[in-house]
Amino acid sequence: MLSYQHAYHAGNFADVHKHVTLFAVVDYLLRKKSPITYIDTHAGRGVYPLAAKESQRLQEYREGVDKLWQAKHTLNDPLLRQWCDALASLQPSPAALTHYPGSPWWLHQRLRQQDALQLFELHPGEHRHLEDQALSANAMRTYGDGLAGLGQRLPVSTPRLSVLIDPSYERKQEYQEVVEAVIQAMKKARHAIVMIWYPLLPAGHHHILLEGLAASGIRNIWRSELCLRSPSEQRHGMYGSGMVVINPPWGLDERLNAAMREVTALLGAASHYRDEWLVGE
Repeated sequence: MLSYQHAYHAGNFADVHKHVTLFAVVDYLLRKKSPITYIDTHAGRGVYPLAAKESQRLQEYREGVDKLWQAKHTLNDPLLRQWCDALASLQPSPAALTHYPGSPWWLHQRLRQQDALQLFELHPGEHRHLEDQALSANAMRTYGDGLAGLGQRLPVSTPRLSVLIDPSYERKQEYQEVVEAVIQAMKKARHAIVMIWYPLLPAGHHHILLEGLAASGIRNIWRSELCLRSPSEQRHGMYGSGMVVINPPWGLDERLNAAMREVTALLGAASHYRDEWLVGE
């Protein structure tokens, strides 16, 4: 099934959670000069115009990035301020939020000459859009299955590796497929920082992912969840966003806690954030 297109959901609260986490991890990695390989297994199209009919259909960005954009001049958290400054650099006019970037842009805009970026996208329409994006020569776009591609590209030649896994989870089996792909990847690159996004849905299928990782033998696994509302308030659709980070940079939990406290204050009284170590070192 390849019906999912992220344009309908671009800039929602889950994107904020995912991309602020990604931004914080990259920020940590850039403190050292040694080369990094980034692998994005489910890249999407790269940049999403918020005026497009897909984004306007649900307007989920209004309960996500737009809340931060409207408050960008009064934000207290330094990570959120840096994130909003980067977001402003994408806009044709810095005063107006007209485009929201996907993970390829967030990774590419901080790519150095010595780094490499490998982007996978299996949806043919999304990949065509990704091909249209202006990216540097050290960014490789592949039309194909990112989970399979991850295993094929490892080990990498650079001393450091960061992986983002962000499936649509259209199929229940994808949760277990992610677990299996991560287990194999960590055998080839134990030092990798691996970020896995997952949706919080009333069906609770994300427990397949979390329980599988906890039982995998992989150590040093941290997770966080940003909820827009409680599960009891929503029978259908996504009520929250989850991020697993394997080998998280030192201090990531504290930075995200500080940032998400301010995010939840902007998202509304029903929103809340929590984090925990799924598996210690």
